Amino acid sequence: MPRSKRFRYGLLLILLLLGGGLWTYEAYWSWREASQDGVILQAASLYGVEPALVKAVVWRESRFNPRARGTKGEYGLMQLMPGTADEFLRAEKLTLAGREGLYDPGLNTRAGTWYLRRLHRRYPAADDAIPYTLADYNAGRGNVLRWAQGAAATNSALFIQQITYPSTRDYVQAVMRRYQRYRKTFPPPPPPKGEPTRASAGREVGVGRSRPALVASETR
Repeated sequence: MPRSKRFRYGLLLILLLLGGGLWTYEAYWSWREASQDGVILQAASLYGVEPALVKAVVWRESRFNPRARGTKGEYGLMQLMPGTADEFLRAEKLTLAGREGLYDPGLNTRAGTWYLRRLHRRYPAADDAIPYTLADYNAGRGNVLRWAQGAAATNSALFIQQITYPSTRDYVQAVMRRYQRYRKTFPPPPPPKGEPTRASAGREVGVGRSRPALVASETR
């Protein structure tokens, strides 16, 4: 076989292998990205938080890995700190045998969503409380108060500019972009009558895309 022909066949084989690898990666990521939809929808419905926002936080915190462990001791899908988990358990009158239980996707997502709602209620005067909520989730209340000075106390775009921690500013912007992306497709439209959803068959989810991101007036 001429060298030029062997080269073309070799190049074609490489392209096929690369294409197959890319398809496999995309298929795997698509599966992983939807793997926690059921627990996300349940937690979002329970606490009145838009599912797309919860999913965006899970994406950023753990990339949908329920066994993720942070460098500062964070646990699971939403990278819960033990102290936050304890506050949630006391508020909801729940008990946990040990820290290992914080890896449970249902409990972890429920606790993280409860905490998101709690943080959101701290910023009722803001034109969009979500950036403040995300900054608080990532860097804490004290830093948010330091950055939310003057007009930045209510102007969310200015507030983001005032964040002095590059990692927190990147965090807020990344989650906001992913949130807007997920809002277009998540939760998925209801299936035809009689067909269960892929991620939440038999479960009540009850929160649609048209609902505000967090409903601060809801109480349990």
